[in-house]
Amino acid sequence: MRGVAGRAAARLLVVVLGVLAVLAVAWPASAHVGGEVAGSDFDGRVTSVQPAVSGVSVRVLQFGDALEVVNTTGTEVTVPGYSDEPYLRIGPDGVWRNRHSPATYINLDRYGRVTLPEGADPRAEPEWVLVSTEPQYTWHDHRTHWMSEGQLPPAVAADPTHAHTVFDWTVPMRHGDTAFTVRGELTWEPPPSTELTWGLHLALFVVVAAAGLLARTPRPLAWALGVGAAAALWHAAATPEPPVTVSSHTAALLSALLPAVTAAFVALLGVRAALRGRGVMAGLAALVLGWLLLVQGLPDVDVLWSANVAGGGPDALTRAAVAVLVAGGAGLVVGGLAAARRFRDPERARPAPESQPVG
Repeated sequence: MRGVAGRAAARLLVVVLGVLAVLAVAWPASAHVGGEVAGSDFDGRVTSVQPAVSGVSVRVLQFGDALEVVNTTGTEVTVPGYSDEPYLRIGPDGVWRNRHSPATYINLDRYGRVTLPEGADPRAEPEWVLVSTEPQYTWHDHRTHWMSEGQLPPAVAADPTHAHTVFDWTVPMRHGDTAFTVRGELTWEPPPSTELTWGLHLALFVVVAAAGLLARTPRPLAWALGVGAAAALWHAAATPEPPVTVSSHTAALLSALLPAVTAAFVALLGVRAALRGRGVMAGLAALVLGWLLLVQGLPDVDVLWSANVAGGGPDALTRAAVAVLVAGGAGLVVGGLAAARRFRDPERARPAPESQPVG
């Protein structure tokens, strides 16, 4: 009876974990909600807003690639285009964008690689189009980031082993009749050593995979499962504040926590099975957890070789968490598959009692 119960429990575990895995696909895999990249060697920041305007906030997003303006006042903020033509109006009635401004089209692409339509003329009378009903807007402003794709700034190319200030930038704006200037800087930092990065990740993969490939008991898998769950939860908790035009920080955290909590639940099942010596169940849990970790970590894999990281905590912890999600997740897939094949549950491993002769 115990053997039958063990086999039934194993089948049930497979079904439950399969359902959870399918559900996880529908949830956002990356904690960097609304972002295009999770790491970059460039970084941008606002250094001053002069004069300061109460109720108007400006910040740089995506390592200098985008500019966000939030205006909670009853007066419009206007932003000019690159030829000083009317471009944006951000106010209590929402966001209005000038259809005739070349910036309307140039800013649609990160590198400005667009063909301007015939109506794009900075000298034309503005034609305002409502693009948002909220008093906030995020856009690619090419005054704040490096525009040459695949080419480093001259100072960086000459000395790529040290940090550099690429340039200082300014974006003029108006709040009603009051002109103000947003000033900032774009910097570059050397990325981590490629040899060290790949060496550490390979070592992590080997150690985790060995827990299922070589260990004599499933107990080492329990440690790997626990570390994987901790990495998933930290990765979710360190979700950075997204653009206000995309989501609130609370919504982003909740969205990121759904797959992380699922991963932690799967890990808990696997740890319990491993500590009880049920190697098949532990291996199946490791296999599914590894897949879940990869789903979470792969969208953010660029943090492993970037100088700057998009995260709500220390860069080192964010990198470590993604390393566990990716390298450790791959190791759990390999080790879990091996463990599910190598181990046998005690009930199934126990030899059947010999029949006794009658008489």
